[in-house]
Amino acid sequence: MDYQTFDPEIHDSYKIANLMYEVDFRTFDRLFKSKDKAILAIEKSLKKDDCIKVIFDNGNIIGLLIFYTHDKRVKTNLKSFKLLIVDILDYFVLCDIKKGDFYIAEIAVDKDYRSKGYGNKIIKDVLNHAKNNNYKRVILDVDFRNAKAKSLYERLGFKVFNKKSFLKRGMYNMEFKLS
Repeated sequence: MDYQTFDPEIHDSYKIANLMYEVDFRTFDRLFKSKDKAILAIEKSLKKDDCIKVIFDNGNIIGLLIFYTHDKRVKTNLKSFKLLIVDILDYFVLCDIKKGDFYIAEIAVDKDYRSKGYGNKIIKDVLNHAKNNNYKRVILDVDFRNAKAKSLYERLGFKVFNKKSFLKRGMYNMEFKLS
């Protein structure tokens, strides 16, 4: 697999926006009332970002990884009022990023490539990267309703360290300690 920094000049922005939509479709549907409107808003907001990686296998986009660290923080989305609301809602349920943390904000695998081990491989690649770069832990969030993802992360050694909820939205905050 190959990880490339997202650049709207060379990568398929619509496909990346669609993958981002799928990660949090319930929130996007509630705010935008339409999958197409949500994807269009996400696509318009996308810009080149070192924290967004497009994942390729054999030349095909198979997924996306978005990550942050204590030094590279989440940027508030000011291009769309509704996307700003998503950022505000996220503030109340997502992990707090501390010094030494490598935070996986989003992992998405294209539906045509699911159940083929890609999610497992991406997580293992992230864990290796974080360990090789002296991070203390890898953290991520899992929606209360996503038992399949939670189970995958637990099989890989992640443990729930916190639970947060706000306005009917809830997340397990999970960690993998590296040291």
